[in-house]
Amino acid sequence: MRTGPADPDRRRVTVVPGGPVLVEGPVRLVLEDGTTVDSDRFVVAVCACRRSQNYPFCDTSHRRKVREGRPPR
Repeated sequence: MRTGPADPDRRRVTVVPGGPVLVEGPVRLVLEDGTTVDSDRFVVAVCACRRSQNYPFCDTSHRRKVREGRPPR
């Protein structure tokens, strides 16, 4: 992994374990059917679980999943 000065042409992408993928915006997402979705937000939360009612954007639906062995909150 390289470290150094920030490259203005690169976007930072952060994978949140059990959550969304955070992408510095603005972004253009290309979906599997070829359609494109644009967002001008500063940080875009992209759904990684496909539970979102606002797919491809995260609406925190992943939080409703109850994990085995863990008591509900």
